[in-house]
Amino acid sequence: MLESDTYYIMKITDINITGYEWNRPKPLRNGKYTYPKGGIAVITIDTDNGVYGLGITGGVTIIPFGIIKAFIDEFKPILIGENPFDVEKIWAQLWAPKVVGRRGLSTKIISLIDIALWDIRGKATNQPLHKLLGGYQESIPVYLAGGYYEEGKTLSDLSSEMSSYVELGVTSVKMKIGGASITQDIERVRIARDAIGPDVNLMVDANNAYTYSEAIRIAKRLEEFDIFWFEEPVAPDDYRGHKLVADATSIPIAAGENEFTRYGFRDLIEGQCVAILNPDAQVLGGITEFMKVAALAQAYNLPISPHGLQELHIHLATAIPNGMILEYYNSTTDPMWGKCFKQHLALEEGYAIPSSDPGLGIELDTQGLKPYKIL
Repeated sequence: MLESDTYYIMKITDINITGYEWNRPKPLRNGKYTYPKGGIAVITIDTDNGVYGLGITGGVTIIPFGIIKAFIDEFKPILIGENPFDVEKIWAQLWAPKVVGRRGLSTKIISLIDIALWDIRGKATNQPLHKLLGGYQESIPVYLAGGYYEEGKTLSDLSSEMSSYVELGVTSVKMKIGGASITQDIERVRIARDAIGPDVNLMVDANNAYTYSEAIRIAKRLEEFDIFWFEEPVAPDDYRGHKLVADATSIPIAAGENEFTRYGFRDLIEGQCVAILNPDAQVLGGITEFMKVAALAQAYNLPISPHGLQELHIHLATAIPNGMILEYYNSTTDPMWGKCFKQHLALEEGYAIPSSDPGLGIELDTQGLKPYKIL
């Protein structure tokens, strides 16, 4: 924390991007996409008093590093000289639909900038992010995300994977569907349910693989397995399709990881498309926008289960009253799990506890990442 009582008086002096990328032992595949590589992109915002902030994105995804760098270079003149505490002002300056568009990569990059600004806020005030944002709960249950398709992966392998998650103490797990025939996926779900037993929550995630009619067909057959939620059954912009699926099944529908800004979530909510929201602060517009989405969801009594980057979303999920459960990845899906940051988000009896260090509470392990640096 800065000693002066004018800690909030500072200026942005620079912003840069660093990129890291690595090959996976085998490509991961979900219902829609194949991921041969993993990686992270890191935005660093520097200030005139030495406090800096990190904005991080990555994981099970494909990162267009060159495009991100081009946007950062374009945004830099807007940011230099601004006070990083002025997050609303900066967000409004960057999110200019006429200039950079309403959604897509431009909003994702604004998200990274906004995350870095909030990291600065936390460090300057000596507050961990979850306390700065609301401090509603001290821990949150997690679910293990996995069950991807891989070349050579057998039903026995899937069963062992699901069982290993339960052995870690979690009471919820998630698996992929949509990358095989409906009959094959029903068998995969049957195997997973048998492996974890009747008392563990089982989520399925189609990653937008189905038309609404296909999603309804498989949802009807999934009901016998007591599915906790059916995630992203149809394309992100198919609000009508979400509603049709939701009306046709007893399984709660979850979505939101590919939704942008409070306006997109307003339409998702008011269209009665979902029962559970999966916003991602790396995508929708950063922490500033995430908190608005969470408040909007609370007004409709909708729970929040953030998508991706557990080191970030642990802070957001524990800061809000409607934070329900945290998505968590381990080395099964990411060979660099536990190797990107000096700090590690560990599990305790199926719960995650946010860091008490200021800001995001994480620093890059630059030495460990050095062999994978590409930008």
